[in-house]
Amino acid sequence: MRRFAAETARDLLRSQSVRRQNRRSLLSPLASPSQSRFSSSTSPPDSPPSMGSPPVTRDTINPKVLKCEYAVRGEIVSIAQRLQQELKENPGSHPFDEIVYCNIGNPQALGQQPITFFREVIALCDHPSILDKSETQGLFSADAIERAWQILDQIAGRATGAYSHSQGIKGLRDAIADGIEARDGFPADPNDIFLTDGASPAVHMMMQLLTRSESDGIFCPIPQYPLYSASIALHGGTLVPYYLDEETGWGLEVSDLQKQLDSARSKGVTVRALVVINPGNPTGQVLAEENQRQIVEFCKKEGLVLLADEVYQENIYVPDKQFHSFKKIARSMGYGENDISLVSFQSVSKGYYGECGKRGGYMEVTGFSADVREQIYKVASVNLCSNITGQILASLVMNPPKVGDESYESYREERDGILSSLARRAQTLEHALNSLEGITCNRAEGAMYLFPRIHLPQKAINAAEAAKTAPDAFYCRRLLDATGIVVVPGSGFGQVPGTWHFRCTILPQEDKIPAIVSRLTEFHKGFMDEFRG
Repeated sequence: MRRFAAETARDLLRSQSVRRQNRRSLLSPLASPSQSRFSSSTSPPDSPPSMGSPPVTRDTINPKVLKCEYAVRGEIVSIAQRLQQELKENPGSHPFDEIVYCNIGNPQALGQQPITFFREVIALCDHPSILDKSETQGLFSADAIERAWQILDQIAGRATGAYSHSQGIKGLRDAIADGIEARDGFPADPNDIFLTDGASPAVHMMMQLLTRSESDGIFCPIPQYPLYSASIALHGGTLVPYYLDEETGWGLEVSDLQKQLDSARSKGVTVRALVVINPGNPTGQVLAEENQRQIVEFCKKEGLVLLADEVYQENIYVPDKQFHSFKKIARSMGYGENDISLVSFQSVSKGYYGECGKRGGYMEVTGFSADVREQIYKVASVNLCSNITGQILASLVMNPPKVGDESYESYREERDGILSSLARRAQTLEHALNSLEGITCNRAEGAMYLFPRIHLPQKAINAAEAAKTAPDAFYCRRLLDATGIVVVPGSGFGQVPGTWHFRCTILPQEDKIPAIVSRLTEFHKGFMDEFRG
């Protein structure tokens, strides 16, 4: 009997080891020197630190933190910040006079102006005593004053410094639900809305909810926004990749999803959810409505939670595409609460508003049972509540001035001016990149980025290997050193092995775009000449 128990225990340990090995091999197509974060792991030390050594070292912190990386603010950006300080202390020390941050979607840092109506309402809410002053009528629009009173009446103590309900202020969630219903043509329930400090905490919350162990997988597009790979790593799950097809404008093939799902399951991974970013980041594509229907059908059939990153829903730049929320698509297919679990993410950081520093956003959670909803609320309660200014902004973004309001014309002019300028910038940069030797760039349909492919000479690839860095990171570092332009290597987002890209925002102000194009063109020609043949 003891021999039988011992043999059973050995067999169990052996099978567990095989399952762990299979899970680690899931992402082998992505493995490259620059992408080890998707598959590597770090084991904690077996013995406690010796006397006199620091209580916390790199070897003793949570290995999930070591596995997590976020390329958008990675090594290239750290070098750029050092160069910026050197320029400040010693002007003329580099062949450029400023650093141009094209690495992150941070519109106002690059000169975009906030929407006047939004800022008027926030100012009045933050300093309500001025609402009773006669001068206020001449400084602020009547509808901003009225909206501020409406919002303050919803806040405990009429104080934006007070905590709110953990899901967010009820009246603001009502306004957001109204905005969702107006956008989609289907009802929205304010009790489904969780206001968060931008979309990122909402993503973390859902990853925390869905990930029980390394055996749980999350489908993510490749290329992907590094928030997802970082969040999955931090919560101990497995990233299951599906590749977007660059040749078809970064299309999503459901047949490829099925193959990847079957492969993951055969390796012992339970795929819990599918992440879709629409419009795409970093790729800038806008999904066709029929493609969205296929994705909804796939998630329903396979029992997957659909995680819809829709933070760029206002950023559409081509006349033949328009944004449709996944909730609208699902409801139009006749699927309700009991048919599909769907979480939609929205943020005040993108769109035409670009209020990144205000940290406002929300997730709309539908298709979950009451007992699961209680757990989501519990996790939200741990953080008490999101910041009130961000909550107010989220309600304004989803419920802006309407026709007939005093601020409507100025609001419309500001909104349309920003979006039309972004469209022109996207087109200018797209054409410039496609004119360069060895660079191909798909059409910028939406979002705030271009993701061109660089066909690098073998000599450049060899030089990158000698420098122990990914070839696209090598290119981006050389670009920064020569021009002061900061872009993010494609290896930070994931890409088909053997291809190289970089992500560049379209956010520098329009009058600066020609100079950026000129500097990039001059650098690229020199780079190709240096490493040709």
